[in-house]
Amino acid sequence: MPSPHKWSSPRSDPVSRFRNASAFASWLGLCPDKRISGGKVLSTKTRKVKNRVAIVLRHGAKSLSRAKDYFGAFFRRMRARLGTAQTITATAHKLARVVYHVLHSKEPYTETVFHRCELKARQHRARQDCGLRNIGRRCPALGECRRCYRYH
Repeated sequence: MPSPHKWSSPRSDPVSRFRNASAFASWLGLCPDKRISGGKVLSTKTRKVKNRVAIVLRHGAKSLSRAKDYFGAFFRRMRARLGTAQTITATAHKLARVVYHVLHSKEPYTETVFHRCELKARQHRARQDCGLRNIGRRCPALGECRRCYRYH
């Protein structure tokens, strides 16, 4: 992934005008625009925005369908649940949040956070495979499971 620091001018922080990553993603048009009238939800579609950054993030999200990293796994999970069009928007939203944090903190992009999330998800799936949902009878993180006699 090319460094997003090249996108910004050295004099100003390009994301300083946004209060958080959600506001940045909303400005890009990657959040649902919830229309409510009288307590009833009328629509929850995303706004039509002609923003070049949003277009680039959507193209990047679309290319993640076969990626072997955290974002590729996220894309495939969401596609199974939502469908392709909504998945592209959801993945572009996640990418926008990552870009915001990289530009705001001025630190290089690292995947260590995603490795922790992936490890946690793998342990969660292992527990579900055993059928051990009760906290008191959880599978140990390492070693043989008493219920299914497999190593997790």
